[in-house]
This record gives sequence, structure tokens and C-alpha cells, in this order.
Amino acid sequence: MALKLALPAGQLARPTDELLRRAGLIVRGYTDGSRSYRPRLSGRRGVLLRVFREKDIPIQIALGNYDLGICGLAWLKELLTRYPSEAVVQLRALPLGPSSLYVAAASDSGLTSLDSLAGVPGLRLVSEYPNLTEAFALSARLPAYRVFAVSGAAEAYPPEDADLAVVAAGSEEEVREQGLRPLCRLLVGSPWLIGHRRSLEGKDLSTVLGPLMALEGGRQREDGLELPAGLAAPPGSPLATERPSTTVRLALPDGHQQPSAAAILRAAGLSCEGYDEQGWVRRPRSSLEGLDLKVIRPQDMPQQVALGNFDLVVSGRDCLMEHLLQFPSSPVEEVVDLGGGQFDLSAVVSEDMPADSLAEAVELWRRQGLKAIRVASEFPAIADHYARQNHFWRYQLIPISGASEGFVPEDADVLIEGVQTGRTLAENKLKTIDRFLHSTSCLIASKRRPPPGRAKLLSQLIERFRQAGSPPPTADR
Repeated sequence: MALKLALPAGQLARPTDELLRRAGLIVRGYTDGSRSYRPRLSGRRGVLLRVFREKDIPIQIALGNYDLGICGLAWLKELLTRYPSEAVVQLRALPLGPSSLYVAAASDSGLTSLDSLAGVPGLRLVSEYPNLTEAFALSARLPAYRVFAVSGAAEAYPPEDADLAVVAAGSEEEVREQGLRPLCRLLVGSPWLIGHRRSLEGKDLSTVLGPLMALEGGRQREDGLELPAGLAAPPGSPLATERPSTTVRLALPDGHQQPSAAAILRAAGLSCEGYDEQGWVRRPRSSLEGLDLKVIRPQDMPQQVALGNFDLVVSGRDCLMEHLLQFPSSPVEEVVDLGGGQFDLSAVVSEDMPADSLAEAVELWRRQGLKAIRVASEFPAIADHYARQNHFWRYQLIPISGASEGFVPEDADVLIEGVQTGRTLAENKLKTIDRFLHSTSCLIASKRRPPPGRAKLLSQLIERFRQAGSPPPTADR
């Protein structure tokens, strides 16, 4: 039986590759620019490697899909804080650069230290690490707080849309560079080598485990959590202030949708200093009086409109559909199809599967006696809806955070994925069998009636976007 090792994508990939080389483990196709998520280990038979987003690695180990994995301490603790009984064993800290999680506030807010939080009701906390953020809030005994989980860019939310952000950074100086003031360090630690308990008990993992355990350095105490004691509770005052009733807030996307959004703004006659096809800043400046801009992740935009933090957002129809399938009564709607950022949400399977349509694939799975169809996706609500709509008799939903092409066929039977050119699918030996939703960028607004002072500018902006037309797609997905 093959030894299965999960490796991290993103910023940790290159340091991990160098670490493996130091241990005598030479990996081909990991950090050489390949779009494949299936690198190979030279000179070692019976070892299967897969590349995942860090967030997904502890989950893959806990499920027993992989025997060993390497990931940052923060994502490991994010899982174990909520599910402490999972079959994940921390084997050793690796000699790689440590990272920390900080609780931080906006630099110009009235929050200057941890003690300044005491007695302040209704604090809004935002993070990619909601379980650790919840643990902090409970330990500090914050009164009447709210935790908002986001898919990234948590540093963008204070002070307008959150009071505190829990963010990953290498130092306090890095936190300050993001325009935040660090109040306390919540966690510190190097990346870890982790294993599945039953694999450690019943499989020979020495081919990989031996060299990695023999590396020098990286020894430290196991638990890097630094939860505060309960704070005192002197009288406090709310931090949030009402924004001017005449100000319209517009959220713009980062990532692959950003070039298309910049072209849409230009077509609408909106000059935005700090946001164009070449780059962006978190808070661009608009030439239009009364228009306030912020750049956040498009996945989080529909929720931000529903919460009343923004009046308009430029996001994808896929993000809106994902939100409305989770919250059918959410007061958000598409008001303009902007046409950019085009791709198709598709059902994806292994290219070796002898099926060219979803119906053929479902029939094949039935004949094979598959007890449950494993469905992986970054869009779990859409994937769940798709499985029910297409009468999957029994299925297991696997929410993932990225690097999705590495899941099929070993860890999932079908992937619900956004496809544009199909190049990445081909490199990972996958194919589409059903393109079921054409997604474009769209303008999303609240269904609620805006204040009279805001309504005129809001309607003018919507009309500008409506007349802008549909810029050509610019992203390569």
C-alpha cells in the first residue's frame, strides 16, 4: 500500500521543497511552475504525493486520506481547536521560518492594547481562522461579540467593517505594514510534520518519516496557542460610528477578477486611483464624490452586502449563487450583468473515466457499486445543490479551499470547478463532463431601500454600470 504525503501549495511550497531536498527527498514537478498537483518523489517507490492548500491538509490527514502532511501550525490548530479528538498526530516542528497569528485593530482606532477591549460591547472580529478567533473571544470573555469568517484579506476590514482582525504575519512589523495595530499574539510556531494515527500504527512510513524526523532544528514546545485570561470589564462605549447617509460603499475584487473589474470601471467612466489592470491598493480613491471604495475577496462580497457593510459589489455570479443557496432569504440580488471574468462551473472527472456525460458517469458509478459519490468543491453549497438536482443516490460533500485539481480521482470522484480554458485540467489528467453554469462578473446590491441621501448616487452608479456594456474576458482560469 502506497505511502501518501500531502504537500502545501502557496508560499510554503518553496521552503518545503528545499527542506525535502535537505532530507534527501528530491521532488520533481513541485515548484517548477507546473500546473500539476501530482509531483513525483525521485528514487522512492510506493510514495504518492499530492499538493493541497494548507487549510485542507490537516483535514485530509484527519480523514485518513493521507498518511503524512506538512502544514503551518495555525491551520493545524484551527482544526484541532474545534475537533480536538481527530486522529491527527503532531510529529515534529520543522526547521522552517515561524509564523504567528495576531489579534489586531486599525491603526487609528481607539483600541490600543488588549486591555482596551475590556467592557466594549458588540465587537466585530474577522478572520480566515474562525475557530481560533472564537477561542480567543471566549478566553478573553468579550461581551456580545460577533465572529465573521472570510476567505482571505481579513486585514482589509477594520475599521469600517470590523473592529478586530486575526491575521497571519511573520512579525508585528508585518502587521503594521498592513495598516493594523497588533494588540496581542495569539499563536506562534513553525510548520509541522503531522500524521494520521492509524497510519502511524499500521503502515511502514519510514521511507519519508525517517529522513524528515532526522533533520536537525525546529524543536520547540508543542502548543503555540497563547490565549489571554479573561479581561476586566470597565464601562465601555461602542466603537462603530454611523457612516454618512450620502456615502455609497463599493467593494472591488482582488485576484483573477481584478483586471476585468478595472476594465469595467473604466468603461463606466469611474476613475479609481490605485486600482487598474496592473495592480491595486486596499482602499483606492474615487474621483466621484460620495463614493467609498475597498478591495476584498469576491467570495465574501454577497455576505458583506447582506450585512449592510457595502451598497454595491463587483463579484462573480458563482459567488452570488453560492451565497443564496446557503441563505435563500438573503436581501441581495444581481442588478447588472457586467460580462467580464467569464468561466463555466463544471463537473470534472478523471480523463480515464469511460464517460462523456454526467448521466453516463452516474450510471457507471452505480454499476461499480459505489456506496457514495465523493463530491469535492470550493463551492460546497453549489456542489450540494448540483448533487441533489442530478439525483446522486448518496454522496459525500468535501469542501476544499483550492488546489482542487489534485483531488480527483484519488480523494474525490467528481469535482465541481470553474473552468475557462481547461489547460490546468489537462495537465492534471482531468476532463469536464457537464458545464452547467456560465458565470460572469456582476454588480450585486441590497434589496433594502437605501437612505434618501444615498439613493440618488446609488441609482446613478447602477445606471453607469448598466451602460458600460461587457468588457472582454481577461482572466485565465
